[in-house]
Formats: sequence, structure tokens, C-alpha cells
Amino acid sequence: MIGYVTLGTNDLVQAAKFYDALAQELGVGRMMESEQFIACGRPGGGGGIGLTKPYDGNPATVGNGVMVALAAKDREQVDRLHRLALELGGSNEGEPGPHGGFYAAYFRDPDGNKLSAFTLTVGEA
Repeated sequence: MIGYVTLGTNDLVQAAKFYDALAQELGVGRMMESEQFIACGRPGGGGGIGLTKPYDGNPATVGNGVMVALAAKDREQVDRLHRLALELGGSNEGEPGPHGGFYAAYFRDPDGNKLSAFTLTVGEA
């Protein structure tokens, strides 16, 4: 149902490093880019993530209550994405573990946008 999600950034170079690394871990890469934005995902695949300097020229700000969830293949990938996000300058918003019937981790990118990595796989934590 979702075609893509766009997140604002004030530092496209830093954001690109962060999201390129997460995309690589998820097995995708950039599908579009310009001086103003980049988009990661798989053309014709599931929803992608776009990162952009705001069109109106004002600083990018974080939406309260907004979160992008990245579908991981298993718990190990959730753990790797969380660790990678923190290594790339992100901040921890919730350690990997069971959360309401699924396995997830929560973190923010360097601009403060909230993300989650999750899997619906079941089993022991």
C-alpha cells in the first residue's frame, strides 16, 4: 500500500551514509538521486525511503509520532541494523527484543527521524 516514505534531512551527505549502509544490509541500494534527495529501495519492489532537503528551504524537523519500520528477514538482521544505526551516529530508542508479538529494535537517524527494524518471525528471544 505504501509506495515510499520521505524523511527530511539537513545534511544529505551524512544521511546518505546512514541510509546507504542500512539499505545495503537490507539488500537494496539507491534507486534515485539528485543534489536535493536520494531514494533507497528496489524499483518495483516494496516501499522505499526518500531523504530530502525540504523543498521550502526551511530546516528539516522531526515529526512527533512519525516512525518508519524497516522489514528485516530475521532477528539477527534486526540486531545488525540496530547496531549499524548506532555505529553510524544514530541513537537508541529501544533495544532489540520482543515487542508486542514481534521482534523489533528502535533507533533514530542522525537527523532525529525515528525508525524501527522488525521481523514477524516467532520463536525464543
